[in-house]
Amino acid sequence: MKSKRLKIYFGTCSWKYDSWEGLVYSKAKGINMLEEYSRQFNSVEIDQWFWSLYAVNKISLPKENDVKLYAESVPDEFRFTIKIPNSITLTHFYRKNKSEELKPNPHFLSPDLFNEFLSTLKPMQNKIGVLMFQFEYLNKEKMSNQIEFAERFEAFLQNIKTEYQLGIEIRNPNYLNKKYFEFLKKNNLSMVFLHGYYMPPIWEVFKTSKELLLSPVVIRLHGPDRSGIEEKTGNVWNQIVEPKDEELPKIAEMIHYLSEKQTDVYVNVNNHYEGSAPLTIRKLKEILSDNE
Repeated sequence: MKSKRLKIYFGTCSWKYDSWEGLVYSKAKGINMLEEYSRQFNSVEIDQWFWSLYAVNKISLPKENDVKLYAESVPDEFRFTIKIPNSITLTHFYRKNKSEELKPNPHFLSPDLFNEFLSTLKPMQNKIGVLMFQFEYLNKEKMSNQIEFAERFEAFLQNIKTEYQLGIEIRNPNYLNKKYFEFLKKNNLSMVFLHGYYMPPIWEVFKTSKELLLSPVVIRLHGPDRSGIEEKTGNVWNQIVEPKDEELPKIAEMIHYLSEKQTDVYVNVNNHYEGSAPLTIRKLKEILSDNE
């Protein structure tokens, strides 16, 4: 019997960067950027639909024309990872300042809103890899503890039906324990490893959880200092300005281990990680190739 062929999906967090001209794009203007992008990469993360909650009665969801265009711009084997709208993942509205009273988001983990969101994705349904729930740091005001989080999410799962693979990115380091990974496995949820934003190094978390992970796994590489690297680059993302040469071999080891376990992997790289996501992916692929 032939073994399952591992799929590693390398992609960037968004793709609309004029400064990738000559690196990814033939020119910056007047082209279908996603179409040209898909000639080099087999995946991309869509985060533009995450920013969706503006008021109780003001929520934006994906536009049909955009979804169709994105689906038609990439080949059949291409896969999108998509951040679920924050109108679904935010427990409370964002505060303008710390003294402002927290206002609960009535749409938090709403099955109805989630199903409405899914209906907008139908034109690209065959090209979706993972739908990712990205939760902000949940302090005691927003979520009493990890048990409450698991209970509320499981209640949500009981009221939805989806053929898509779901994954969770959590930003509470104290949640990353055995119970959390058992919760993911029990509910057939993918782990979304976030490297950055004050989270512990993902290879350390991986060591304690790797036997409990389900396929696919998502690895999201973000830098720790967003404003600092933006100042260094001037928002021109065509060169490495903060190399992470000690980290990338450890990430490659994670990917290699998952390949041995026949686990599909999505590697989503942000420009803020080293200064240029396409060049980081190139470096990571070279490390993996050298280790074969």
